[in-house]
Amino acid sequence: MRRRSFVRGVGAGSVIALSGCATRENGDEDEDDDSAAELPEDELEDDGSLRVATYSSMVAEETSAGRWLAEAFEAEFPDAEIDWVVPEAGIENYVQRAQLEAEMDADVYLGLTLPELVRVDESLSEPLFEPLERSRLENDDRISADLEFGDPDGRVLPYDVGYVSLVYDETVLEPPETFEDLLEPEYEDTLLVQNPRRSAPGRAFLLWTVATFGDEYLAYWERLWENGIDVRPRWTDAYVDGYLEEARPMVVSYTTDRIGANLADRNLDRHQVATLDDAGYETVEGVAVFAETERRELAYEFVDFVLSSEAQAEIAVRNAQFPAIEDEYLTLGTEFTAFTRRPSESVRFTYDELRERLDGWLKAWDNEFGDQLEDTPIGETDDVSGVEENGGESDDVPAENETTDDETDRDTD
Repeated sequence: MRRRSFVRGVGAGSVIALSGCATRENGDEDEDDDSAAELPEDELEDDGSLRVATYSSMVAEETSAGRWLAEAFEAEFPDAEIDWVVPEAGIENYVQRAQLEAEMDADVYLGLTLPELVRVDESLSEPLFEPLERSRLENDDRISADLEFGDPDGRVLPYDVGYVSLVYDETVLEPPETFEDLLEPEYEDTLLVQNPRRSAPGRAFLLWTVATFGDEYLAYWERLWENGIDVRPRWTDAYVDGYLEEARPMVVSYTTDRIGANLADRNLDRHQVATLDDAGYETVEGVAVFAETERRELAYEFVDFVLSSEAQAEIAVRNAQFPAIEDEYLTLGTEFTAFTRRPSESVRFTYDELRERLDGWLKAWDNEFGDQLEDTPIGETDDVSGVEENGGESDDVPAENETTDDETDRDTD
């Protein structure tokens, strides 16, 4: 018997329909999605219901990767039902729940990034996610070894990877080739960037500048400001409301940007990829199982399914990211291969490096440039938790801080 999957928002109680195709930073929560149905509380206790937390673009569109995953998983496991949970503050929602000893509302987290894992470990003394028993999985040995998270406790498995770069309109600009090029007069007032405190691609771009300029990264950003960069709060503000509306001819995005543009039948002249210094910042997304889950067996079935050949091929196109498993286990069509670009070099910090320095880098950036932003500065929020002490859900938007973005705002296009 076919069972319906549900999408629930956490915080404001809504799921956002994004403009275009969902990819990785991979959508903002700006509008109610009439197609999203709230799951009655009594059905949440159904043993066959698996609650999967993720970001909105994973599930917002009918053609999104999450919608496909739910339908395909439920077809393979007829007694199972996927209940999508979309927390407004992403991983911060669960950090704060744990700090308040509130009950978790999810069994699996789909879309965990390395900076988010670092945020969890810096904030909590008790485990939020359990060390994965990889002997339960059949597909984990397919994962590319160079994509592993480096987590000392083995709690996360990669399921896709993307490379942050620049996307530009070739009818307006010649592509910049280096970071220094972005400081030239021809690129004045051309670049849209996401706030690194709140957006995964924005944070990746900041980390890329740290890797390139070391301790001089703030001096480089000062020159970017002088050349007129526009830092928007989140992905939707920069990409959907900015770049797609032709506010500026260049934006921080992914080397897989053209997949979504092609599927949305956009003009590909406006979706050209520039890889600065022939590189891109590598962003790996992972899946983890909450330590408190009472649906452990079903959670492991879901993790294994996400790593299956069929699911990996679908996620690649629908989420516009490279698969995490080795090429020998995949068959990818031209709708993916014809519109992707893997940079010659990838840049990425390790778990240990981020654990030691990420918070400091972000605080230093905010201290230098935060007063130039229109969005709320760190610490000036109306609500400190987004989760009431009795474990209920607050109507207020959870507070954000320097080490987490609104992970409902994750994907490209």
